[in-house]
Amino acid sequence: MTNVAVIGSQWGDEGKGKIVDWLSERADIVVRFQGGHNAGHTLVIDGISYKLSLLPSGVVRPGKMAVIGNGVVVDPHALIAEIDKLAGQGVTVTPENLRIADNATLILSLHRELDGIREDAAAATNSGIKIGTTRRGIGPAYEDKVGRRAIRVMDLADLDTLSAKVERLLTHHNALRRGLGEAEVEHEAIMQELTSVADRILPFRDTVWLMLDKERRRGARILFEGAQGSLLDIDHGTYPFVTSSNTVAGQAAAGSGMGPGAVGYVLGITKAYTTRVGEGPFPTELTDEIGQFLGERGREFGTVTGRKRRCGWFDAALVRQSVATNGITGIALTKLDVLDGLDELKICVGYRLDGEQIDHLPASQGQQARVEPVYITLEGWKESTVGARSWADLPAQAIKYVRQVEELIGAPVALLSTSPERDDTILVTDPFED
Repeated sequence: MTNVAVIGSQWGDEGKGKIVDWLSERADIVVRFQGGHNAGHTLVIDGISYKLSLLPSGVVRPGKMAVIGNGVVVDPHALIAEIDKLAGQGVTVTPENLRIADNATLILSLHRELDGIREDAAAATNSGIKIGTTRRGIGPAYEDKVGRRAIRVMDLADLDTLSAKVERLLTHHNALRRGLGEAEVEHEAIMQELTSVADRILPFRDTVWLMLDKERRRGARILFEGAQGSLLDIDHGTYPFVTSSNTVAGQAAAGSGMGPGAVGYVLGITKAYTTRVGEGPFPTELTDEIGQFLGERGREFGTVTGRKRRCGWFDAALVRQSVATNGITGIALTKLDVLDGLDELKICVGYRLDGEQIDHLPASQGQQARVEPVYITLEGWKESTVGARSWADLPAQAIKYVRQVEELIGAPVALLSTSPERDDTILVTDPFED
């Protein structure tokens, strides 16, 4: 048996929720290792939909331990609201099934405000770059973490030292706010904000790296759950139109406090076409009726923000990059059924840049904006793939499409999803048994 890291191989929204839920039945512990409540997914269990943003998927399954690792930035108010919402759906979250790393960074109201102020300022000027953030304070919280002035979960337990840490934090933020023409934040307001949630958050805190190490040594199966997608990685994504954390599989170790050897199988969740939310380059984007067809058939709206997703053909060149930067062992190909009924399908195999053909997306923002996709064309299929649970249930052209994807990205399909229903999944390789 091995531990499994689940990551998105595109720009997020690949259908990780269903796959993680499917795998969580086989896991003992589910660990979130990066991001915050800026990404979400929907789980459907026994006909009940659970919308999760910050909590790991395992929290809705009895007998599973959910862990929020040190690589996550935690909005305590958003976390409490999510816990209370689940309670209303009959799911009880206690320290028996949720642990939060005591060294995880907290998101405060001043982070959310700064996020919005910057986006609005960028939108109002011709020179500003509008990133398209969710305005939930993720980026500013990570900035404070790297700047060594963040408030962390453990600080809620020591009010004697908290005041001085808040003062240091405000020295930085109030200088920023003055420069942006905004009112300063009062020290007492932040202290009240933190002390008001301490009693709800502190019971969940734990020395997560130590707990996970003990569980691994006793043979527990650990599932590392990533948020967003590899192409939004702060280092390896389409910078600057990225998130503020590392979303690649290597972060599963750093963001949980476990060594790289603890991560065995890397499963890349991969949509059978491509979508993106927000700003940034998208070489295969379709703004025609086919793009509209994919968006409507695939119900492409964000779980957290409700924003409409941009849609386009499958980009094998980009996923091939993700296979390399994540060390992907196998992929879970999702939403194949959305392609049903199209006469022909295109797959991007590379790009044309300034008259030359290249096989990867360059890191330069200017070059990313100039690349043109190079396509191959495959015949589509008219038969339905919805609900297929074996290869024999798939049309021949659908199988050909899957095999072509495998060849172009350099990784095998381990799971194939053919509908939002969790059991409509073709299992080729069980990642936990690989």
